[in-house]
Amino acid sequence: MPLNSPWRADFPGILALDAEGQTYLDSAATSQKPQAMLDALLGYYMSGAANVHRAQHVPGERATWAFETTRSKIAQWLQVESPTQILFTRGTTEAINLLAYGLETQFHPGDEIVISALEHHANLLPWQQLAQRRGLHLRVLPLNAAGSIDLEQAAQLIGPRCRLLAISQLSNVLGRWQPLPELLAMARARGALSVVDGAQGAVHGRPAVPALDCDFYVFSAHKLYGPEGVGVLYGRDDALQRLQHWQFGGEMVQAADYHAATFRPAPLGFEAGTPPIAGVIGLGATLDYLTSLDPAAVAGHEAALHNKLLAGLAVRDGIRLLGEPQVALASFTVDGVHSADLAHLLSDQGIAVRTGHHCAMPLLKSLGLSGAVRVSLGLYNDSSDLDRFFSAFDRALELLR
Repeated sequence: MPLNSPWRADFPGILALDAEGQTYLDSAATSQKPQAMLDALLGYYMSGAANVHRAQHVPGERATWAFETTRSKIAQWLQVESPTQILFTRGTTEAINLLAYGLETQFHPGDEIVISALEHHANLLPWQQLAQRRGLHLRVLPLNAAGSIDLEQAAQLIGPRCRLLAISQLSNVLGRWQPLPELLAMARARGALSVVDGAQGAVHGRPAVPALDCDFYVFSAHKLYGPEGVGVLYGRDDALQRLQHWQFGGEMVQAADYHAATFRPAPLGFEAGTPPIAGVIGLGATLDYLTSLDPAAVAGHEAALHNKLLAGLAVRDGIRLLGEPQVALASFTVDGVHSADLAHLLSDQGIAVRTGHHCAMPLLKSLGLSGAVRVSLGLYNDSSDLDRFFSAFDRALELLR
């Protein structure tokens, strides 16, 4: 039975790729954008661009209202108490770097930071480098065969010297939801701060951040059908108060002279310089669009597509699936076939997939791999996309084998 996406026509980029003979199966890297977001971007620029917060003229007031309205929309989307708990960054990577530098004075030599073996480089390298700067120990939680963090070993590794746990909600390689309630409870019991990387998780289920009970939650707009260059950092009030300012310049300053300055609290104190105004407004329009959809229908469609993807891989010989993916994507290798060669032949046939280490090089190394092919799905994909993928996949394997 065909799985048609009722939302496909809302995404002009997908329709343009269709016309070009391209099939887009790389949404975990970046998503296509709804017409509502494109309209918002064009509307902002065509009605007169202006900087936010500083101007008292009409264009500036209009831009500030739209910008801060998006902050409120994000607070509602994440189901958190106040818009003042929402900081804008330029992506998940910058948000985590903000935390690594902003929390640096909270750590002392011998303290421990705990991450997992599946982390994206964005949630590994900032903590790795912080550990090197401050003489800390970086502990890595191992995985089980399914690709989930091993809770028994986690209970041993999240020890009395743990000061921070930084963990992904959904792996961008393994496509598996991680056991956050148990892990975050372990961190709380040690009095440690917690950071949840929601770059993938925020896309495939509206996050109920209060239920997670984490100190910080981060995600990127460009994966959530929004524009590039915009990230979101949620912080619990008491956790935000522990951050030191890390970037300095206009807007974040309260008072300054040549030899001293004082700085604003969150959120504006951590948004130095001109922010990505158009992108933030575009994200607001994306959230309006997503909120208008039936979440059960979206989840059901994504689940049915994912099952079709896994079933198609399962009936083909020589495929090694990485972990046991639960949603939206599958990473795999093929016996005797180099992943880059396979991706190249798929691209020649108009199939856009991702290959390589997926910004999780230590994870791939631990699996004995230099790379893998990843197929990832968005709400605009349908069964015809997967049909084209498998046809091209079979032709490529005939050549490579």
